[in-house]
Amino acid sequence: MESRINPMGNEIGAAWAKHIISSNKIIAGSTLPKAVQELVKIRASQINGCGGCLDMHTKDAAAAGESALRINLVGAWRETTVYTDAERAALELTDQGTRLADSSGVTDEAWANAAKHFDEDQLMALVGLICLINAFNRLNVITRTPGGEYQPGQYA
Repeated sequence: MESRINPMGNEIGAAWAKHIISSNKIIAGSTLPKAVQELVKIRASQINGCGGCLDMHTKDAAAAGESALRINLVGAWRETTVYTDAERAALELTDQGTRLADSSGVTDEAWANAAKHFDEDQLMALVGLICLINAFNRLNVITRTPGGEYQPGQYA
């Protein structure tokens, strides 16, 4: 697969990316658990079919010590026992927040369940992260940014 355009090699793309990447630093520095952050990034990227983001976030999760089992089972998280209740709540919010066009949005039940496990700042970080990874997914899918070449920490 060949990329349609290199967003980082374009003046507007690079300027836009600078700002969106800086918003990720706010979320990364929040108290939202790092494991939850990576699971959310992986799950949204699976739903959106983003090879570039899946490449990055599965490798980053592994480099951070996440088990291969948990990384490999994210796509079937409902049918597994390897995630905590808090992680499951975050994954449900991710699924619903990513598939907005497939339903009537995020249910009150999914929100209430997430609110049982995360404080207000963590919830806001989770919502911001879901928005952010969906934006990155769309950038990479539209431009056909391929996965496979990413090295953990490459953009740190």
